[in-house]
Amino acid sequence: MEISFNGKPRELPQSISIQELLDQLQLDCLQVVVEHNRNIVTRQRLAEIHLHHGDTLEVIHFVGGG
Repeated sequence: MEISFNGKPRELPQSISIQELLDQLQLDCLQVVVEHNRNIVTRQRLAEIHLHHGDTLEVIHFVGGG
């Protein structure tokens, strides 16, 4: 199945949860904000929401500085 990940097509072998995808990409859910089909996803729901063909996912990293 294919989704849009940060504006680029990405092929996934099966329907997986957003949390599973973040884990595969080694992204810490505490350091990113996730938007699924134009809706912000809370950390508590990352494991509940499964991706489907045609979904759009935007992942934004927090950047600290000082």
